[in-house]
Amino acid sequence: MVDDPRFPLSAFRFPLSRKPGFEILRTMCKEEADMSQAFSRRRFLKSVAVAGAVAVPHVLPGRVLGKDGAVAPSERITLGGIGVGNRGSYVLSRFLPNADVQMVADADLQRSRRERVKEMVDKHYGNTDCVLYREMDDILQRDDIDAVLITTGDRWHTLASILAAKAGKDIYCEKPCSMTIEESRMLADGIARYGRVYQAGTQRRSIENFQLAAYLAHSGKLGELKEVHANILAPLTHNPWLPAEPEPAIDECDWDRWLGPCPWRPYNSAYVSGGWRGFTDFHGGGVLEWGSHTIDLCQFAAGMDDSAPVEFWADDYNFGIYHSDWRTTMAAPKTNVIYGRYSNGVKLVMRDGGWQGLGTCSVKYVGTEGWIETGDSGAIQVAPDSLRRELTVVTMAGTDPSTHVRNFLDCVKSRQLSRAHALAAAQAHVAAHAAYIMATLGRPLKFDPKTDTFLNDAEANKMRCRAWRQPWHV
Repeated sequence: MVDDPRFPLSAFRFPLSRKPGFEILRTMCKEEADMSQAFSRRRFLKSVAVAGAVAVPHVLPGRVLGKDGAVAPSERITLGGIGVGNRGSYVLSRFLPNADVQMVADADLQRSRRERVKEMVDKHYGNTDCVLYREMDDILQRDDIDAVLITTGDRWHTLASILAAKAGKDIYCEKPCSMTIEESRMLADGIARYGRVYQAGTQRRSIENFQLAAYLAHSGKLGELKEVHANILAPLTHNPWLPAEPEPAIDECDWDRWLGPCPWRPYNSAYVSGGWRGFTDFHGGGVLEWGSHTIDLCQFAAGMDDSAPVEFWADDYNFGIYHSDWRTTMAAPKTNVIYGRYSNGVKLVMRDGGWQGLGTCSVKYVGTEGWIETGDSGAIQVAPDSLRRELTVVTMAGTDPSTHVRNFLDCVKSRQLSRAHALAAAQAHVAAHAAYIMATLGRPLKFDPKTDTFLNDAEANKMRCRAWRQPWHV
């Protein structure tokens, strides 16, 4: 679907309800989950390699077809960057070697960051052609840019993605993709409304050890699936202000734009150098930090890409607190466990301890006849021993987005649903946000994933959304 100028997206906010476009994606996702139950291992891995056989009902713009002298994506996809920092540069380094993509421009509110990107890109191509902008609007207004790589801080991900979709760009966006339940729904609705290809930066969906674990859960080789375990960090955040410092020149760092839709607070250089993590206004806490990966994988394994748990609880509500330096949570007491349960009876266990040392962002799937656990190292543990014959996968670091990037580029060309499409990302984020709300309130909650509402808990429902600072809206 293309944007109708009579009804611009900027004219309204999305309510917490499902739009027709969302329902299209939801139906497609459900069909894929049902189909996967009958797949052999080979067929399953092949299906995830091409992101399914169901095409998104897009209307292709002329540039996609190579009209008016534009280069068709089958030959070259032109890419623009938005907020490409440390992680973004790593992801970009996996885009650049692909012969069918060319990075042509970057926008960043911090001059030092955009200059580093230009140096990186120009060195790769052996020229000085990469154009720099301060505002992302300059990227979005360029008709010659097919897709954007969005790697800003979390606060911008939903807004930038929807604006990019409205501008007719396909989107690869780093996680977390949203800051609230409401933003999650806005994201899925916006991508569906504008008919764009969207890939969340949850690259583990494209890595073979995680795909194999999902296959064993889907195939019944673990027996009836009972539990899915997601590696998280300490759940909560805090919200003090760092001491005020003089604001830099706008060209050096546009502080007001950097804050974007978040509440105003005085400038401190620590925020813009990565120290924003752990603060409620900028960050969703440890459930979202790793859960946007691991809960996403668990939902895929449980056949729940189109839903979320119907209840959340914990045995111990004495959760650890994030500090301003989020890395300090790595040494937090390993007592943080949150539970969820899906409508199909599968139990979701979100925990930061008790893992087998197979790498960060581990997952474990437990059935009546066996279990499998894997993580970022690529190593796999299974039981019973008879399942070890299944362990024929290529070992790859879970942080490497190479195959995920390739899937995105292929889907830009084919207009097929990407592996980490907007619906799957939105639903996993809804689950993470709901778990965070439960941890914050310190009481069990029941949840309706069809309406994205908590049952009989007005306080929890108020936490589904946050006000955006003016003038930011979609």
